[in-house]
Amino acid sequence: MKAISPATDLASLLTALDPSADLAHRHLWLIHLLDWVRGPRDSVPASLERVQLFLDTVAARPDTQQRLQAWWSTLVDQVDITTLLADFGFAPRTALVSEVAERLRTKLLPGSPETIDASELFMLALPSAFDAQWLAALDEAQLNRLVELLAPAGGDESPGGATRWHRALLDAITYCAGQILSTGFAPELRLRMSEAARAGQPFHALIRDVESLHVEVLHALRTPDRLHESAQRLRERLEACRAAAATVYAHFEDNGISVGLVFRLRQLRERILRVRELLDCLLSPKPAVTAARLMARLVMVGQERRSLRALLAANSSLLAAKVAERSAETGEHYITRTGSEYRAMLQKAAGGGALMAFTTMAKFGLYALALSAFWSGFAAGINYAVSFVLIQLLHFTVATKQPAMTAPAMAAKLKELGTGDAIASFVDEITHLVRSQVAAVLGNVLVVFPAVLALATAIALATGAPAISEKQAEHVFESLHLLGPSLLFAAFTGVLLFASSIIAGWTENWFVLNRLDSAMHYNPRITRLLGAGRAARWARFLRENLSGFAANISLGFMLGLVPAFAAFFGLGLDVRHVTLSTGQVGAASAVLGLQVLHMPAFWWAVASLPFLGALNVSVSFYLAFRLALRAQNVSGVDRSRIYAALRARVRTAPLSFFMPARTTPTSAS
Repeated sequence: MKAISPATDLASLLTALDPSADLAHRHLWLIHLLDWVRGPRDSVPASLERVQLFLDTVAARPDTQQRLQAWWSTLVDQVDITTLLADFGFAPRTALVSEVAERLRTKLLPGSPETIDASELFMLALPSAFDAQWLAALDEAQLNRLVELLAPAGGDESPGGATRWHRALLDAITYCAGQILSTGFAPELRLRMSEAARAGQPFHALIRDVESLHVEVLHALRTPDRLHESAQRLRERLEACRAAAATVYAHFEDNGISVGLVFRLRQLRERILRVRELLDCLLSPKPAVTAARLMARLVMVGQERRSLRALLAANSSLLAAKVAERSAETGEHYITRTGSEYRAMLQKAAGGGALMAFTTMAKFGLYALALSAFWSGFAAGINYAVSFVLIQLLHFTVATKQPAMTAPAMAAKLKELGTGDAIASFVDEITHLVRSQVAAVLGNVLVVFPAVLALATAIALATGAPAISEKQAEHVFESLHLLGPSLLFAAFTGVLLFASSIIAGWTENWFVLNRLDSAMHYNPRITRLLGAGRAARWARFLRENLSGFAANISLGFMLGLVPAFAAFFGLGLDVRHVTLSTGQVGAASAVLGLQVLHMPAFWWAVASLPFLGALNVSVSFYLAFRLALRAQNVSGVDRSRIYAALRARVRTAPLSFFMPARTTPTSAS
């Protein structure tokens, strides 16, 4: 059989039909036929017209109809349809990493029509989402004519009246049920189900109900009532299995989330839905119509099967929600609502600024070591990480660490917008948040500048040499120039700040999921080593502070190492942290003395500092806010009302965004 071009007309296609051709060419004929039906993929009615033309042409040619029936008989004899019905769209192994690798293989490697796996042939024959549209649009008359042309009535019935299609559906249901049973009995899911779900044992009788359906369909003396009773029992059993598996999500709420377990639960749910679809096909009084609808549905499953993004988004949404929830709990502590809380935030930020002054001078000291790019970045990362952790332990604050934590707290409040004064309350929270952020930035910046100035002066007096060279000082002003790339670097730093919050939430979730606080509290070896009281204190301390440690350490090393890696790849990326940048301006000013006030470069650098802070804060807040909105499924928010209320607040009480008022102003809605 010679190769056929996709543009071949119907007459050439029918002439090339050869039921005795080898496996690959028989399948290629099907692929080319469906490509002809599909056409330019721009009109469903046009595709339906081509289907009708195919039906009329074959019906008018008895010899062609005989060859088509022989071709179809050979196809269904050699190709295993149950792989398409039972397994298509599911991971061959119940692990997310394996499924990612499988989807990458599907996307990158070409498929071969030389296969007896119906799933592989299906992906080659119906690769477009457009196929789902024209398949779903086929009417009953066309479908019945197609069935009659391919397999005349009674040609494939068993003695009990069940067709080949019925037997394939039953086999597919059995295979799906086996996979459901295997997942439901897996200890990592079974032990996380509720006690009531385990006591109900819904998975135990699943195979028995499937076998009962099998007998009722294939038995020659079956009655409709018994068949429908058997199908209803299976549906109820499937619903019980689904409900039992759903109780695992309640366990996640208190004990952390595993992406791998979420993946297995989603696969289990999809398997249950597939069995329901197969049942509908099996019992349908219009089998051709339901089969076409099932094929259309499987086309869309195939589209999703090609998508890595859909896989990762679906299976990480719960983890994202938990990360956002844990960040929201932390973020509440960063929002000040009263005058006393505002003053406390200023004091904490001032303490953070004072410590960051030592961090800034240590950074200049590391430059003097003239280390290689990597080790210089690694040493800088240690410097930053130690400083951030010390600030955490002393209960101080760094302004730029707050937005990624406060954003989920704000997003959580959007769920309450349906209540009476929700808009006004939300605008109040935005006001409190902006005011808190302003206080934190001011506390950091207004302290770090004079503190670094004093430290650099003290070093110069003690050693008789300036803390940094004049060349370094001039380079500081040049690197922070408002018209240079500093604003881009500040936005990039906001991304790193957001990334550190994600790492923090993930680490805390991992700690809780693996019950490490309980292990540290009660493990015999640990309690023997530390003593019961000290082990309990360490467990409580880590549970309360691990998230902060993860955020601070990861941020420190990202600030230090990312520029080094970027330089290695020639990307030219750097970081601009507003507090560190302000400290660097202070160190450069101490070296150059009062003459710095007459240098345009100094004022350009000073002018960039507010923009650096704004970009650090806004980018990290925006990314965290978007993640929290998606993770918490916040939708239907009346944004115009929020924007109107914000504009009204800016007009009526602009100072409320910067300083706490004695009385909270009324918000317009």
